[in-house]
Amino acid sequence: MTAEKADNIVWHQHQVDKEQRAGLKKQKPCVLWFTGLSGAGKSTVAGALESELAERGHHTYLLDGDNIRHGLCRDLGFSDSDRKENIRRIGEVAKLMADAGLIVLSAFISPHREERDLVRGLLGEGEFLEVFVDTPLDECEKRDPKGLYKKARAGEIKQFTGIDSEYEAPEAPEIHLHAGSKTVAQLVDDCIEILKARQVL
Repeated sequence: MTAEKADNIVWHQHQVDKEQRAGLKKQKPCVLWFTGLSGAGKSTVAGALESELAERGHHTYLLDGDNIRHGLCRDLGFSDSDRKENIRRIGEVAKLMADAGLIVLSAFISPHREERDLVRGLLGEGEFLEVFVDTPLDECEKRDPKGLYKKARAGEIKQFTGIDSEYEAPEAPEIHLHAGSKTVAQLVDDCIEILKARQVL
């Protein structure tokens, strides 16, 4: 069932804008969109990067896949349409947080380029930074922190990304992390250097 759209909704421009909010925080707002296979290390690296940014005095917020499904997206399942809606909602939230002047980190598999491009299109020029946590499938399966690959291989989970559902790797990510061959600390350092080069920090 599709919700009816109201025709009397107007976007209100507030007196305090994104530039003022960002100026108060002394940073350039952006969305760091971590994508990769399950078990690639997205949440781990995003969490470590947020801790480093907080220590440096930056204002951040980390949107994590499991946490979002406890509240904002708890009504959604894992069908293709529900997964797409999940990413759309997260993108809209990330956009509002960036408007508040924050550095937003998000950790979602988001396997399809179309979905990631949808979020990119919500944000201003240079505000969306795609972070590809590039970990080989066999390494992700070895880690398997939630036992999901084992269940997928046994046929207990259907349409599991990387097994019987395709993952479309980013073609030109702003940040490409070779997570299978570096420590978390090294990956965080790589992110910091790129954020400095892009004058986010």
